Amino acid sequence: MAALAQDPDRPALIDADRTEITAGALHATVHRMAAVLTARGIGRGRTVSLLSNNRPEVLAARYAANLVGARVVFLYVGTAPEVLARIAGSVDTALLLVDPDLYDAARALLAHLPGPAPEVMTFGPVPAPAGDVSADTAALGPDLIAACGALSSPERTEAGPSPVPEIACAARPEDEWCIRHTGGTTGIPKGVRMVNAPYAAMLAQQLSAPAGERPRFLACTSLAHLAGIFADTTLTSGGTVVLHPAFDPAAVLAAIARDRITHLWLLPPLLHRLLDDPALPATDLGSLTSITYGGCPASPSRLAQAAEVFGPVLYGMYGMSEAMLISVAGPEEHTVTGPGGRVTVGRPLPGVELAVRDTEGRALPPGEQGEVHVRSAGVMPGYWQQPEATAQVLGEDGWLRTGDIGCLDDEGYLFLVDRSKDVIIVVGGHVHPAEVEDLLHAHPAVAQCAVYGVRTADETEQVHTAIVPAPGHDIDPDDIRAFVEAHKGTLYVPAAVHVLDTLPLTPVGKPDKNRLRAAATPS
Repeated sequence: MAALAQDPDRPALIDADRTEITAGALHATVHRMAAVLTARGIGRGRTVSLLSNNRPEVLAARYAANLVGARVVFLYVGTAPEVLARIAGSVDTALLLVDPDLYDAARALLAHLPGPAPEVMTFGPVPAPAGDVSADTAALGPDLIAACGALSSPERTEAGPSPVPEIACAARPEDEWCIRHTGGTTGIPKGVRMVNAPYAAMLAQQLSAPAGERPRFLACTSLAHLAGIFADTTLTSGGTVVLHPAFDPAAVLAAIARDRITHLWLLPPLLHRLLDDPALPATDLGSLTSITYGGCPASPSRLAQAAEVFGPVLYGMYGMSEAMLISVAGPEEHTVTGPGGRVTVGRPLPGVELAVRDTEGRALPPGEQGEVHVRSAGVMPGYWQQPEATAQVLGEDGWLRTGDIGCLDDEGYLFLVDRSKDVIIVVGGHVHPAEVEDLLHAHPAVAQCAVYGVRTADETEQVHTAIVPAPGHDIDPDDIRAFVEAHKGTLYVPAAVHVLDTLPLTPVGKPDKNRLRAAATPS
């Protein structure tokens, strides 16, 4: 907020309609929203859940909620309504803020809530009701934008428009600013408690830009994910955030040239799509100073191609919700390779301790592979209301088990080899196989199943499932996909369904997913 107030005339946001919002206007909107939230009892210890596409209002609402001391929870668009409802209910949502364009998703979420519904407000008017539906029935709740406008209505005072309310910051360093859900094998995904103090320290590390220029970040992936964090860093660095509704390689390339974008964040599969777009050779890329990638494995050959095309602007980032940022590999470090030709994810950042340990917890020497452990001020205090899950990964000494398998070299560079957690990382989020397996076992045509990730030549991952049919049933792959989409969301839909007579098993009797992966062909 201080960064917005410092230079109120600078452009802070450019939305999808090319509307420019100054830092001063964003600052005023945040305070108006904070005043509305305060009047509705939102403050420290309360939870505000957000269901929205990329739009300026969702950033303002997040800042407003944090300003009054509340925590926010991001409800990921594309997740099945019943899962969103379990998340919203588990964090004791007091207020649900909804993008009017997601009216149907919000309605479905509310229908699946197991307990009392929270108060709902929208970022603008909802769609006009159908002919047989009354306006009262169609409404989700009051319009937050209209409520903010009423605060500055000329009718409020005889002297003229009411001044923008100034809401004092109620947040404390130890308070949670958000709960970020990572998925899980039980009914409710694990919620990572992220607190203010380490996040504020991270935001203090400002983005760099060419001399005399401000950073300009293109948010072309969901603000509920890492794009939101990069947006925060850009705004605190005095820069501008350009909002796109979703990733489209042609639109991204056009924006880089038109808006002189300096910073970009992409998952490796999206970076690959950018490299393959036919408009790339003719695009002016001269403004780019940083393309940060991470979140899932990146193909070394594709990274070499990206370095050749974009120049020395690649930054490989290693981090996780449970520990925030752990390491970064700069452009000059992309020639440092380890096992299997993997490019390093860099050395630990200042203040971050790293150790590679065996299954007994003993530190391993350079070159030997084991589980990566991390300790820093950015490590979470724990999972939301899940002490047993917290104890499994976080020791009393502050060391966190990451679930990643890797090794260090003699110079302290970290290389990631595999994940001990059986997580499939796809564009848009993480898929936990056990969640999909549990669901498929409820399908009448499924006797046995195994869900696993299959990597393509570009090192992207796809969800595959192997199914043994129940007696008297046939497996229809399209039916299986529709079943998963209806109950879990598009993120979890298998790219391939393999029908088998029996599942291969390991010596201890578990499904042998390595054999299944070896036999699978990426779709």
